[in-house]
Amino acid sequence: MCFVTQTEVEGTPLSLGTGAARNLATTTKSVPQMQGISSRWLLKALPWVQVSGGAYRVNRRLSYAVGDGRVSFTSTGAEVRVIPAELAELALLRGYGDQPVLEALADGFEQLEFQAGDVIVESGQPADELFLIAHGKVSKAGAGPYGEEAVLGVLADGDYFGDESLTGQVETWDYTVRAVTGCIVLSLQRQDFQGLVSRAESLRAHLEGVTGPRPPQNKHGEAAIAMAAGHAGEPVLPGTFVDYELSPREYELSVAQTVLRVHTRVADLYNQPMDQVEQQLRLTIEALRERQEDELVNNREFGLLHNADLKQRIQTRTGPPTPDDLDELISRRRKARYLLAHPQTIAAFGRECTKRGVYPSGVELDGHRLTAWRGVPILPCDKIPITKARTSSILVMRTGEDDQGVVGLHQVGLPDECEPGLSVRFMGINDQAVISYLVSAYYSAAVLVPDALGVLEHVEIGH
Repeated sequence: MCFVTQTEVEGTPLSLGTGAARNLATTTKSVPQMQGISSRWLLKALPWVQVSGGAYRVNRRLSYAVGDGRVSFTSTGAEVRVIPAELAELALLRGYGDQPVLEALADGFEQLEFQAGDVIVESGQPADELFLIAHGKVSKAGAGPYGEEAVLGVLADGDYFGDESLTGQVETWDYTVRAVTGCIVLSLQRQDFQGLVSRAESLRAHLEGVTGPRPPQNKHGEAAIAMAAGHAGEPVLPGTFVDYELSPREYELSVAQTVLRVHTRVADLYNQPMDQVEQQLRLTIEALRERQEDELVNNREFGLLHNADLKQRIQTRTGPPTPDDLDELISRRRKARYLLAHPQTIAAFGRECTKRGVYPSGVELDGHRLTAWRGVPILPCDKIPITKARTSSILVMRTGEDDQGVVGLHQVGLPDECEPGLSVRFMGINDQAVISYLVSAYYSAAVLVPDALGVLEHVEIGH
């Protein structure tokens, strides 16, 4: 007779398997994880101001509008046309609203196209045209103090130049404008403009008011404060006062809300070892905070990208973000506190620094090591959009009320407040035994003076 032991039977287990044993064991588990949580540096960097009345009014000194905006265009196929009402963004036409005349003026523009490197206007040639940049990027270059060519600025979509040549004496261009990329430009001849002025009485009256004496103002366009300095003896001192804006801007708190629903059976029976309602609320609050930061960047009413003053928007010189570009961005304001950029933009800046053999310094912020330029931390923010053309923006901020910077707005002390500016309110249990909670976050942001916020636009990150 032959006996076969258990060890000789192939595939027969010799001990209790882990699958069966796990039925009697207590599992060690993590709390629910969420992939959409980011560092949210913007929420940490902004100083938050208590807004008790739900609105925050920014009072400023009176400023005189000079028409330094950007114009917009429409396109039908390859044909591009300026929107007539947008011509009121020109300094000469600021506040002018005669629509038929503006439409006639828009019809007078001629569409021109240039390739990269083409000269649009040349220094020394007669200046008798207005140019609107519908698409692309151009650079202005003039003679430097030692005879070399100096870059005076970079213009892009919606910018314009040559408007001063329409009404003044015919002079020559004192700078050269070249296309950096392929460009579509609209041009208006001085003689066409003057012909329309002679026919339109309303336009002629408007220009007489614009070209008349202007009220005293400082370099920022604010109403001047008269004073005397360096005098001797007993001269009569000027009298003055500080004038304010009559209609200051008010920022109302915005809101992000959702209704969280949890079935009572889940809350009652599956509440150990972790509180199901608590974990549901935690993840919902994380999602609300992510949406809050996105709104602070992209909201058209109060978002930083849309509320930067047009004078504080600059273009890259060549496309990618270079040390030169960040130097110009920082130099346009005092006490730049933070730079804000998409992580891919920060990587593109690092590549440009490596090309030049420049290594940005690092700073310690809240226990984290961050890249910095000129001592200004570069905070990563994945809410800054990247276009299909692989371009993005870099923001620079001065923060705080004491420095007339950028501030966040919220209200604390809300009913059922869970975190500052965020409340969780019990809404009851419905007929299906589902518990509902209203989760609300109230917030906004304000730019106290225009130079507190700057934007470097059309930053290429695809190289």
